[in-house]
Amino acid sequence: MTDSSGQHIHSRDNALLKDLRRLAQDSTAYRKQGRIWLEGDHLCRAALQRGIHPSHAVFQASYWDAVGHEWHDAGGKVVTVEDSLFAGISGLESPGRMGFVLPLPAAPALDPAAPSVVLDGLQDAGNVGTILRSAGAFGFGQVIAMKGTAALWSPKVLRAGMGAHFGLRLIEGLAVEELDALKVPLLATSSHSDALLHEADLPSPCAWVMGHEGQGVAQALMQRCALRIGIPQPGGEESLNVASAASICLYESARRRLA
Repeated sequence: MTDSSGQHIHSRDNALLKDLRRLAQDSTAYRKQGRIWLEGDHLCRAALQRGIHPSHAVFQASYWDAVGHEWHDAGGKVVTVEDSLFAGISGLESPGRMGFVLPLPAAPALDPAAPSVVLDGLQDAGNVGTILRSAGAFGFGQVIAMKGTAALWSPKVLRAGMGAHFGLRLIEGLAVEELDALKVPLLATSSHSDALLHEADLPSPCAWVMGHEGQGVAQALMQRCALRIGIPQPGGEESLNVASAASICLYESARRRLA
């Protein structure tokens, strides 16, 4: 049950408001604070659907007055923020009117046998979030972010993931040699391929490796891959966006698994 007695913030110098700004605008602040910021009612409802409840439920004051009755079962302490101050919390182009503060989930251990996606140095939050959604949709329940990859629990990745985070095993900051613990073969997309996707004998389970938007998969990681797969592009484009390529590969693996 939400604690509706809560707290009202009317000063921009309020300590909690400052913490919320950092969580919302600094992509790695969650690591320092040990908590994450979910912005917007869609993400907040996605967390609740997974049985995840906030420590703080934060609302624009006028929004709480209008819809607060819908959130009485959310849990956590209600914090209302003056409308003029709430807009200053968000780092997003289209700010929400509410958000949840959640404890940062404990880092899980690597599951050596899990169907996985490995993110090698991806920088764009939209790409990372989209890949998380595809991983969840197509049964790749473990996502491994190598060192140098965009922060998985940053507000922009959370927004792009549309709730996928809460159904995945997310592991951050691995070095290449730590992937040697995986018992499933690594597959990478490459223009210098061993086979085309529709013709390749895809192992299942496996781990698909998706590389940096410009540089691709690092050589040290590519050398660990059992197969390099090409995606046919009859339209003649030189390359695909990494999130598009990931969705295609994960779908094809899932299709074969279900066939």
